[in-house]
Amino acid sequence: MDLRDAIRTIPDFPQPGVLFRDITTMLKDPDALQLAVDAIKEKLDGVGFDLVLGPESRGFIFGVPVAYSLHKGFIPVRKAGKLPAATISKSYDLEYGASVIEIHKDAIIPGQKVVVIDDLLATGGTCRALAEMVEDAGGVIAAMVFLIELEGLKGRNLLGKYKVDSIIKY
Repeated sequence: MDLRDAIRTIPDFPQPGVLFRDITTMLKDPDALQLAVDAIKEKLDGVGFDLVLGPESRGFIFGVPVAYSLHKGFIPVRKAGKLPAATISKSYDLEYGASVIEIHKDAIIPGQKVVVIDDLLATGGTCRALAEMVEDAGGVIAAMVFLIELEGLKGRNLLGKYKVDSIIKY
């Protein structure tokens, strides 16, 4: 099975000229979902790490099953104000404005190696911000793995100092 066949492309969403890669069609197909999670796990063969970190919400979808199957802990990255305990925050730029993401201050013990898993690498701004949070907490980014990479947006360039892999490239 080619995972590309399980992903729906919607033209002109959320604005004219954009080709939106809709993974909901892949998520409802049990074979495609399993293939996607297994492909992400394969990218982690030989990578030593302690924790999986995933930004809401689709980083949760792929990060938790990978963490579970590899017997690793999972760190949720949330939008500002969603976590109940003391947090580390980082703001980053979006196409139109800015946003803030957070992790709990006690999520990472200094020296722990962290893998970032998300559905999409676009401009790289979100992942750079979360990598900086991990490093602010004393953690080390061991790798970043994405289901989809939009190569034309050059997000990989912003993440140049990290090991970055993706399953599907558009």
